[in-house]
Amino acid sequence: MEGRYRFACVSVLKCITTCSSRTFEGTGLDSHSPPYAPDIKTPPAAPPRLRVQILALTLARTVLNTGHRMIYPFLPTIARGLGVDLQAVAFGVTARAALGLVSPLFGSLADTAGRRIALIVGMLAFAAGMLLVTLWPTYPALIVAMLLAMTGKLIFDPATQAFIGDKVHYTRRGLAIAVIELSWSGAFLLGVPVVGWLIARSDRWQAPFPWLGMLAVLGAGMLWRTLPPDAPHPSERPSLRQGIRIILSERAALAGLAIGVLINFANEVVSIVFGAWMENSFALEVAALGAASAVIGLAELGGEGLVAGVVDRLGKRRAVALGLGANALAGLLLPALGFSVEGALVGLFFFFITFEFALVSTIPLMTELVPHARATLMAGYVAALSLGRMPGALAGPALFEIGLLANGIVAAVLNLLALAVLLLFVRQE
Repeated sequence: MEGRYRFACVSVLKCITTCSSRTFEGTGLDSHSPPYAPDIKTPPAAPPRLRVQILALTLARTVLNTGHRMIYPFLPTIARGLGVDLQAVAFGVTARAALGLVSPLFGSLADTAGRRIALIVGMLAFAAGMLLVTLWPTYPALIVAMLLAMTGKLIFDPATQAFIGDKVHYTRRGLAIAVIELSWSGAFLLGVPVVGWLIARSDRWQAPFPWLGMLAVLGAGMLWRTLPPDAPHPSERPSLRQGIRIILSERAALAGLAIGVLINFANEVVSIVFGAWMENSFALEVAALGAASAVIGLAELGGEGLVAGVVDRLGKRRAVALGLGANALAGLLLPALGFSVEGALVGLFFFFITFEFALVSTIPLMTELVPHARATLMAGYVAALSLGRMPGALAGPALFEIGLLANGIVAAVLNLLALAVLLLFVRQE
């Protein structure tokens, strides 16, 4: 078992390194560059240093995402260790999600202070949360730590996407974004199992926190050494108010935010009930439901791999349209495939791989809609995703009382609405 796990770790790291070595054949676009011109066929070659920077960002973000994703599978373990009920810890998850609604307040730091500063601040905020629990393993400390970690992620993610928008040519930006997004599935497939091993080995729920805190501090140092200093032109950087004004004046940017709301609404309508559906339909126990979670993790990895392979060739707008249409179809097929456990797992894989493909494909598209306020727009996109998740979480269980088909139909309709918004209001290819 240990040998297979080590092999899986090496394989994923090789995947990240290989993708980063292929990547980013084209740099030189800064935040004031004009949108991509279709006649640019071969952008200038990227220096090897950019590949190292992309790899550093991916590894650092894997640490952040591990801290974010580990809460869900170990929620009961954490609650027992603290001597509180499950709902008390779930309150922290809810508060953390609500913080995403004000993402622009944090994410705009990359526009106002610079990309490297924002990335390092994000890592240190996350580290502070992890180390707080290490020193004071109590329920109040856990809630504060979750909010600090989320703040770090809300600063780090838009800064990363803005950095990619600055440095990677639009014709290669889909590959660059997809490589960094491997940190999301990598955290679930590699980071979370390591967290489980640390907890089981020490029999202490707080065991992963010091390790994550130290890795975050090391990650901040790595980014400080690896990333270039921010250009010394603070007068040219938009304030939060200016950034919001720029976004509100761009119809395509507003359409992109609406797509984010709709696509996450559609996903959450199904995500919130798939465990209950599998349990009710096939009388599965917790261990068997873990297999469904593994399928979702593999689907996420597959979706990110598809983005890396095809989005730059297809074109970002076309890829998003394809993903939305396929996810709508997957929502309708999911109940039909649920005639057996195997069929249900195939349906879940199809639903989540098409969602991940659609979602990750939107990111490089969004980075070029308002180049002068990239980080603020990407932070707004995080808020849009959070906004979509809230009604989905409320509507999903109510629809499930009618039957999974109702969830699938609503998910399909929301995806088709997002597709209509894309085709009508977004012209950037």
